[in-house]
Amino acid sequence: MVDRLSDFRSIYAQMVVARAGHPNHEPLRRAFATVERHRFLGPGPWTVNENGAATPSDDPALVYQDVGIGLAPGVPTGLPSLHAALLAAARIEPGGAVMHVGAGAGYYTAILAELVGSRGRVYAYEIDDRLAARARANLAPWHWVTIEARSGVCAAPATVDLVYINAGVQQMPRVWLDTLAARGRVLFPLVPGDGEGAVFHVWRERGGYSAEALMRARFIPCIGTQDETARQRLAEAFRSGACEAVRSLRLAPEPPDATAWFVGDGWWLSMAHR
Repeated sequence: MVDRLSDFRSIYAQMVVARAGHPNHEPLRRAFATVERHRFLGPGPWTVNENGAATPSDDPALVYQDVGIGLAPGVPTGLPSLHAALLAAARIEPGGAVMHVGAGAGYYTAILAELVGSRGRVYAYEIDDRLAARARANLAPWHWVTIEARSGVCAAPATVDLVYINAGVQQMPRVWLDTLAARGRVLFPLVPGDGEGAVFHVWRERGGYSAEALMRARFIPCIGTQDETARQRLAEAFRSGACEAVRSLRLAPEPPDATAWFVGDGWWLSMAHR
């Protein structure tokens, strides 16, 4: 069984990084081939997010496909190739420090842990107590990971190189920017409620923050970042179809100007370069 599942993971890893557009990204391929996804999902059969159908059996080999799988009712996992594409954009280095918000049962936290290695650190947050407990048990082999059963909205761990958000945001907390190291990065989904949004990549540069929209996506809400007024304005911004034109993130007291694509509370996304 061990050798069989290892073979399945190897093929799965190659498929995931190829579909992410990074077939030669060896650290990502190795991470997806190493982490045993079935151990993070609980006992099968499992629910496939794409159609809500259950897998035909509890054979662990069935989860080594590029599909989202439910962790609990209403709690989906993300598509593996989507995460692979985002993590490639994050340019994670061995020995780095990562803050992970929305850890779920810890599968993608383990992928992050593999990417930073045992000389790195991963600070993970999961607001659902039961999922956090599962994640803590699942992540025990990665001693450089800590997981807290609370929101990551107000969290401020030690300075990190990456803040990786796995839930939909409408108002981005300033603390996520403040905890970044020089040239640190934030990847966060900006999502108008249940509608389609986009994952934005923001990175610190001398004198400010550059930004880009990486891909359109849907995510479950990030509790503590929801705002009805912002949701309406964000939906209008996405209807404009110009999110791909975003080039920078600006902070108050700099006032929004004609280049603003979306204005949040104390921050805004601009279509102009820094």
